[in-house]
Amino acid sequence: MALTPEARQTFARLFGAEPEPHPTDPELYEILQNQIFGEVFATGVLTDGERELLTVTVLAAMQTLPQLAAHVRAALNVGVAPLEVREAIYQCAPYIGYPKALNAAATANEVLTAAGVGLPLPDAATVAHEQREAAGAAIQAPLYGDEVKAVFSALPEPFDRVVPHLLTSGAFGDMETRSGLDVATRELVSLVAIASLGAAAQLRPHVAGAIRAGNTRQKVAAALVQVLPYIGGPYALSGLVLVAGYDESASSEAYR
Repeated sequence: MALTPEARQTFARLFGAEPEPHPTDPELYEILQNQIFGEVFATGVLTDGERELLTVTVLAAMQTLPQLAAHVRAALNVGVAPLEVREAIYQCAPYIGYPKALNAAATANEVLTAAGVGLPLPDAATVAHEQREAAGAAIQAPLYGDEVKAVFSALPEPFDRVVPHLLTSGAFGDMETRSGLDVATRELVSLVAIASLGAAAQLRPHVAGAIRAGNTRQKVAAALVQVLPYIGGPYALSGLVLVAGYDESASSEAYR
């Protein structure tokens, strides 16, 4: 087997060099490069920059840090702004946990420093700490309704209040109000991060949330196909089944 012309062209565009045979596993590398750079990159409505931003997201979520470094470089090569890279990683934090987000940020920062980017990058917060729950709820409610409060109201005191507060103020107030990425992009980032974790119960509401945020079903499907070779077929297909059956009139059924 040899690399297709499409795979070679995409690889060179992303990484600024021609692909070379792997010294120990050349067949596996040809298979993955032909699929990712030849087939996946040629399918759907995403730009190179969007594809790399989603790839950075799932590599951060899975903590595959050597590959993350390579794809942060690729993202910069195709015009993704350093702030966008940082914000995609920050957006993962409520889903993957802050220690993993810090690991990913440190890896990205090494690449940015080597590229001559001054750190720290500019602040992106747009709301004060005491305003984040109200600001987060203003984003969360149109996308997810009030199901978080309804579901967790059955928890014992004080967790019936604390858990919804943490979700609304953290995932939405702290993160989705930030500049650098719009809400529609942040919802795609959140969706593929959740898919990479195999968190099946959260996929249904987040597929719906990504669409309600302004992404088309085609774009949501393209995002999940883009990350499929990285996160594995079962995790990506679980989300794609939900995109296929998405009903705009249905409840998001969050956390059920």
